[in-house]
Amino acid sequence: MSVTPRKTVVVRRTPPCPHSAPCLRCARCSVLRTSNMPLLLSFMQLQTAVAQKSLLILVHLSRGGAEVQMFAPDVSQMHVIDHGKGQPVEKESRNVLSESARIARGSVTDLAKLNVGDHDAVIFPGGFGAAKNLSTFASDGKDCKVNKEVERVLKGFHKAGKPIGLCCISPVLAAKVLPGVDVTVGHEEEEGGKWPYAGTTQAITALGAKHTVKEVTISYLINKVKRKTY
Repeated sequence: MSVTPRKTVVVRRTPPCPHSAPCLRCARCSVLRTSNMPLLLSFMQLQTAVAQKSLLILVHLSRGGAEVQMFAPDVSQMHVIDHGKGQPVEKESRNVLSESARIARGSVTDLAKLNVGDHDAVIFPGGFGAAKNLSTFASDGKDCKVNKEVERVLKGFHKAGKPIGLCCISPVLAAKVLPGVDVTVGHEEEEGGKWPYAGTTQAITALGAKHTVKEVTISYLINKVKRKTY
């Protein structure tokens, strides 16, 4: 029986990446090893910022030759928002998987079907969907619960020593399910409104994780015991 090796694309840029290991987010990275990478969606209907995050991630990965698959949990949204009024709509329900496919305009697979062994890295775009649909962080803070499939994926990639990309609010997911993990959501003070969600750092440390202050333009790489968190 013959075995076909997984495709590896090597993209070379200059100057070389300043980090201690290849980085998935740094534009200066000299080597981007990609094969099959899942992008985990959690849209709360049409949230422009969340859609932009996902789009920019897809653009960056496609430029590096990555083969990306999109996933979302097959669960109901926390609530449906009337964006004209900025208020929840009573007695209306939408499915996260269906909404993700509608907004992404592409094939989105049920998260329960994601096999860690088939992929090289995973990326969570973040946004309110991560705080409301992938977890209950928006309502419960440090006492939140994380979707069981999200927890399975995070623990699986971490155990395998594969990169985990966490954008925006999504580092709280790792802080909840990976004890002692080191993450960043930016700064720990609001600084006159520049960092409006700085209070998130308090929840992260309350969960037993470590928070490291970083600027919005800086990717953050932790390399401890062959575990990499971006």
